Amino acid sequence: MPSLVLPMFLFALAGAISPGPVNLVAASLGASAGFYRALPHVAGASLSYAAIVWLMGSGFHGVLLAYPWASQWVQYAGAAYLLYLSARIATAPPVQQASPVGAAPDWLRGLVLGIGAQTLNPKAWLVALSGVSLFVAGGPQASASLLLFCGISGGVCFGAVAAWAALGRWIRRWLAHPPYQLLFNRCMALALALSVASMLLP
Repeated sequence: MPSLVLPMFLFALAGAISPGPVNLVAASLGASAGFYRALPHVAGASLSYAAIVWLMGSGFHGVLLAYPWASQWVQYAGAAYLLYLSARIATAPPVQQASPVGAAPDWLRGLVLGIGAQTLNPKAWLVALSGVSLFVAGGPQASASLLLFCGISGGVCFGAVAAWAALGRWIRRWLAHPPYQLLFNRCMALALALSVASMLLP
């Protein structure tokens, strides 16, 4: 079991740190509201991803394979939600930077946003399915391996998404002027839409 920790960590890091819908939303939140106020989104996305890994390891991948229409429905529903987020980011008005970055975040709203973005993120399901197939399926200690993989995946996801939120916070000082904010928002929205399109293409 200890020999699986490093491979699981590296696999989870490769999947979590790469650009994707959840990370792009985190960067946008970090830039517009600050790192601390992006943490609820980070936490929600991480909890959701750990749950996705658990579902895949518990046999949900068999259901998707048995009913291809369900897999396609999940993919299209996720794409629609992420494109909705893209439109919201693109049309967001400039935020006054004078508001305190350390203000208490709205944890419930942020958690729901993070959970929704990750749950409807096709990339998360595909990466979880690949990881479960590599590290859990058919192993002699499948239950223990699944719990270990869920814990590592959730922790790595939190660190990776938080890093993107910190990146957004780091460039915040360059976004003090409204035209720069609008340009940044539209670039992030375009990147999010393109990432969704790339996941839908065969």
